[in-house]
Amino acid sequence: MRRWTALLLLAVGGVAAAEGSDSLTNLQRSFEMPAHRSLQNTIRDGENALIPFETDGCSGGMSWSWQLAADLFPGFEASQGQRPPWENCCVTHDIAYHNAGGAADAESSFDARLAADTALEQCVRAQGASDAKSLAGLYSVSEDQILRAYDLISQSMYNAVRLGGGPCSGLPWRWGFGYKGCVPGL
Repeated sequence: MRRWTALLLLAVGGVAAAEGSDSLTNLQRSFEMPAHRSLQNTIRDGENALIPFETDGCSGGMSWSWQLAADLFPGFEASQGQRPPWENCCVTHDIAYHNAGGAADAESSFDARLAADTALEQCVRAQGASDAKSLAGLYSVSEDQILRAYDLISQSMYNAVRLGGGPCSGLPWRWGFGYKGCVPGL
């Protein structure tokens, strides 16, 4: 049932975002609050101390596959580098996700996660603006095309973390991943 609800949230999210509505945020808040409450209970439990921070760069295999392409194709590495140009955005995002943004209650946990996800999207877009001129020259396309590509990348990353980054999911990139033992609905 939760899978279908998550897919519905994603579908509604596209419509709500297109309309500029707060209805998506309210829907996400009501759906996520049990998991944020569970996370806060886990944080307050003295046996669930925050583990040391680690990052994989950009999750979902993004940094790994970028590095693999750089290793396999020297021309790719020469023009694009060993790591995604927006990887610093992902690491900053991981820092917030590690300790649940330092939130002290479920409501502020939700708000901190939304803020971290929005900051990730904005950071990737800013990287695109910074790189637009050089990438346009490298690929013989317009700067506007580069900016549109980065908009698509940033929106895709935002949607991915909103859908797959909720607390207490058991996924390694979840909100509050620095706390072990979080079980939804407790």
